[in-house]
This record gives sequence, C-alpha cells and structure tokens, in this order.
Amino acid sequence: MTDYKKPLPYVHAETKPYWDAAKRHELLVRRCRACGRHHFYPRDFCPSCFSFDVEWVRASGRGAIYSFTVCHRAAQGFEADVPYNLVLVDLDEGVRVMSTVVGCPNDDLKIGMPVEVVFDDVTPEVTLPKFRPAALPE
Repeated sequence: MTDYKKPLPYVHAETKPYWDAAKRHELLVRRCRACGRHHFYPRDFCPSCFSFDVEWVRASGRGAIYSFTVCHRAAQGFEADVPYNLVLVDLDEGVRVMSTVVGCPNDDLKIGMPVEVVFDDVTPEVTLPKFRPAALPE
C-alpha cells in the first residue's frame, strides 16, 4: 500500500469527514436540512437553495452508471492501467459521483448498469470509493 504512485485526493476541512468515512468503508454525502436535497461534491452549503444548514448522511452506495469512458491514453500515474474506465454514477440518493468500476471488463460496462460501492485502501491514510457491478436481488 505504501508504493501507491497515483495522485491522491486533496483533503481539506470541507471534505475531511467524507475521506474519514471512506477509511471506515462508509460513503457519506451532504444533505440540506432546509430543502432536503442531497449534494456532492462535499461542500458546506447547499448548491440548490444556498443554505448552510447541511449535514452528513450515509449513502446507500448503490446506483447506476450514468455515463462512462474507457481511457486508452493514460493520465500521469495511470500508465500501467491502460485501458481503464472512468464512470459517472447516479447514486440512489440523487447525486452523481465520478469513480471507476472494478471487477468488470470494460467491454461489459453499460449505461444504466446497477453498481454498488466498494472501497480501495490505497494508502494507510486514503481509501478510495470505487464501484462494482451490483449483485442481483435474490
């Protein structure tokens, strides 16, 4: 884990609770107490009604692929991963997050595919939320 060479997120006061939760393998999003809407990326005010009365809530971690791309030209640090995917996931809470899908060949990715969060402990300090195809209900 200490050999991780890819870029790491910039953690600051507004995002620290999000990254701390990820280390605990929990996915948090912000919810506005004034209008009730969820929002992502983490910030201290609601982008819908501009209220500062926001709270952290645990997200289900379930959603669907809104869009994706398969990268064949690597960003710096990702050369060994080519081809790799970048996805936009619409979480059940109504927010859209960017990540990657693991445990699935790139050719099998589909818009609308149900996914669920998994956590990648890339360093002792940083855990990245990623997604995998969701298990079908039994």
